Amino acid sequence: MRSLLFSISYFLFSTAGAQSLTLVELNCENLFDCRHDAGKQDTEWLPDGARQWTPARYWRKLNHIGQELLSCSELQPDGLLPDLVALVEVENDSVVFDLTRRSLLRSAGYEYLTTASPDLRGIDVVLLYQPLTFRPLCFDVLGVAPLPGMRPTRDILYVKGETLGGDTLHVFVVHAPSRYGGERATRPHRRVVADRLLQSVDSLRATEPAARIVVAGDFNDPADGPALGLLAAHGLSSVTANARGRYGHASATYRYQGRWQSIDHVLVSAPLLSRVDSAVINDAPFLLEADRRYGGLKPFRTFNGYRYQRGFSDHLPLVVRFRGQ
Repeated sequence: MRSLLFSISYFLFSTAGAQSLTLVELNCENLFDCRHDAGKQDTEWLPDGARQWTPARYWRKLNHIGQELLSCSELQPDGLLPDLVALVEVENDSVVFDLTRRSLLRSAGYEYLTTASPDLRGIDVVLLYQPLTFRPLCFDVLGVAPLPGMRPTRDILYVKGETLGGDTLHVFVVHAPSRYGGERATRPHRRVVADRLLQSVDSLRATEPAARIVVAGDFNDPADGPALGLLAAHGLSSVTANARGRYGHASATYRYQGRWQSIDHVLVSAPLLSRVDSAVINDAPFLLEADRRYGGLKPFRTFNGYRYQRGFSDHLPLVVRFRGQ
């Protein structure tokens, strides 16, 4: 049960800096529960599955994600929790319920909105929000029609809300298809997601030209990649393309074969660009481990292949702070 004292304290402190807003984006790396969802390819995430995904491992993972999000407050000058959290690679609504109500995050007061995507594994995207600083006015789930031969992918979550400072904010959460099968071969799959996103963005701008738009998620594409280039051509700027770790360990959110890669992004429309106060990566030491093959450090993930190692995620959180008017 949410602590009333926490809510009152959070309100008093947040109203002192009412005009600011913090958003975190995080790929949770396969945040599955231990139950089979009918029609979904999730059997490897069962207690008797290939990953031996037991309740003990599930609850440890939930608490790790909670710890990871709570630690983002340490990067803020006011020490407050993020107002908005865009999560990707989360299995379903029940997982988000457990995360927000029954994990280390249970006293933080988050509410949430989520999709129920046709993704074959059942992967969804989520927006957590602090109801004291962000009030949803409406939301929609944007389906992405797959190309011939393309697997069904994640829906896009759209939320329109009002901030404590009185601004109207339009938030989109995206998880584009991976590069499995080759970057060039899967490039059209990410393009179709970008096209669907822009269809809604352009429709929104037709009625509200100065709309304050935030797009967050895992695009599986770098800032100079084709999908991000298309978004940039439509006036959406990545404010995290050059984000670096606050503790000096990471130069991007994801590391593959010894190279840091920026495939997680937060993009904003022009009316919000001047309001971006900071964009950093939470690379707290407990979120990293030694990269024994390539040297340096890498995100401390839950699994290395099929070897369970009690980690957090193979991605690091992006933390973006917006100034008030």
